[in-house]
Amino acid sequence: MKILSKILMAFAFVVALVGTPAAASGDGVWRLVLQVSDNDEGTFTKVLNNASNFSAAMLEAGNDYEIEIVAWNAGLHLLRSDTSSEAARVAAFVTSVPNLTFSACGNTIAGMTKKEGAAPPLIEGVSVVPGGIVRAMELAMDGWVLIRP
Repeated sequence: MKILSKILMAFAFVVALVGTPAAASGDGVWRLVLQVSDNDEGTFTKVLNNASNFSAAMLEAGNDYEIEIVAWNAGLHLLRSDTSSEAARVAAFVTSVPNLTFSACGNTIAGMTKKEGAAPPLIEGVSVVPGGIVRAMELAMDGWVLIRP
């Protein structure tokens, strides 16, 4: 609970500094990008909890929103069907959490493919982007709030 309150406080601080997260686009849509770049079960749980809590809060308030979880480097394990400690939860989120996208880094996939001799299997419904870092930066530049739990 302490971590969630710290995240919410940080989010409130960002909103106070720049206005609503949608201020950059002016369309009233709240946009959140969550970064996953390390292979840590606790981080995986936090990222999914943050997405779930944000979605619930937006739905309760009647706000339009979008969430994108971008995984690169060792964080790609969150989205792998063979190594993710949260594979079942990610698969459930793909179909049950509105306006949520999971993006896997194509550069990381290429590196894992070279190292392992085969492409890592991704959970169904996960999208691949050319570069995870680039994707997160593009979203941030478009007015999305970037959080690294």
